Amino acid sequence: MRVDLHNHTTLCHHAKGSVEEYVLQAIEQKIDVFGFSDHAPMDFDPQYRMSFAQMQEYRDTVLHVKEKYAEKIEILFAYEVDFLPGHMDRRILDAKVDYLIGSVHFIDKWGFDNPEFIGRYEHEDIDSIWQKYFDLIEKMADSGHFDIVGHIDLIKVFKYLPQKPIIEIAHKAMLAIKKADMVLELNVAGYRKPIAEPYPSRELLKLAYALNIPITFSSDAHSPEQIGLFRNEIETLAKSVGYTQCATFRNRKRKMVNF
Repeated sequence: MRVDLHNHTTLCHHAKGSVEEYVLQAIEQKIDVFGFSDHAPMDFDPQYRMSFAQMQEYRDTVLHVKEKYAEKIEILFAYEVDFLPGHMDRRILDAKVDYLIGSVHFIDKWGFDNPEFIGRYEHEDIDSIWQKYFDLIEKMADSGHFDIVGHIDLIKVFKYLPQKPIIEIAHKAMLAIKKADMVLELNVAGYRKPIAEPYPSRELLKLAYALNIPITFSSDAHSPEQIGLFRNEIETLAKSVGYTQCATFRNRKRKMVNF
């Protein structure tokens, strides 16, 4: 079975293509379960997410294609939620969804994965910001609000890598993910970025497998043509580590399927 749970819509203001185009491409790519998980609204950084007023539009649009294409593909409805302390909103955390992806895109309100702000790396201690990032991942897991960890090592996006071993930096966060019974997504967007590898790296994925943390798969598509890219590569990576099953969800309940 092919599962793809992290994909966006134009409501986030940095994606292109209609919802229907995403679905048709997913069908073409022989994906069995396809999830829309667009950026949830938040009272910070509004230019990269839908507004609270658009939540109903988002839901209606996804449920429309879910019904229209029900005989060809299973469509799931979700949000990718930025974990930013002080900005969590119950309207999102309590929303009726199939799952919630928890992601970290900000360190002290610095959008570290945004090319507009890449210059700040030159003035930061790389080991320190990596640790701050994974401390936030740990807190996100500890919050208990989320089902999936989004692109767990996103901090590597621009190839600013630490001197300290990554496994050492990330270890407490990985233990928190295990304790929270969360799923780790294998996100291929990293192949499209300067780092040119998926999230997570092989070494983090091996640690996840050793901890018996389940996985799922994500295109993290921001355009229809990105759906299904690097699918063979990511499945080969997962199998090489030892995984044979991935997670899907319905109404916040997890189900494991063979891939």
